[in-house]
Amino acid sequence: MKEEYEALCRNHTWVLVPHQGQKLVDCKWVFKTKFKSDGSILKHKARLVANGFQQSAGIDYGETFSPVVKPTTILLILTLAVTFRWQIRQLDVNNAFLNGYLKEDVFMSQLPGFRDSKHPGFICKLTKAIYGLKQAPRAWFDRLRTTLLSWGF
Repeated sequence: MKEEYEALCRNHTWVLVPHQGQKLVDCKWVFKTKFKSDGSILKHKARLVANGFQQSAGIDYGETFSPVVKPTTILLILTLAVTFRWQIRQLDVNNAFLNGYLKEDVFMSQLPGFRDSKHPGFICKLTKAIYGLKQAPRAWFDRLRTTLLSWGF
């Protein structure tokens, strides 16, 4: 939990603001155990997830659509790569959704177990998407698209 919290802070995922009656989205910690191929435990992982089901369309979020690649497209690309002996590369972005900027004002309660002692009554105004928000996939796609276009893709 501490590692995830520190990653969220380093990424400037939110700013603390006074609670002035804003609609809040709650959050929770989700835990998962990652295993090695031999079945032994690799690590225990914690992820902060927003309760996106508490969001209201037009208030907390607007557009949610994010393109998804179809399996047949992946098979076609792999077939072409093998046929033409193209080099294949993979990219895994850690905490991908945390790189998406929010267009809407979304307010979240402070994290369970990590309440700011100097501002215990404050709330988090999210600046970036976190897992569980309705618009998180779209925000990530917008950021990725903008970056790839700036690189000439």
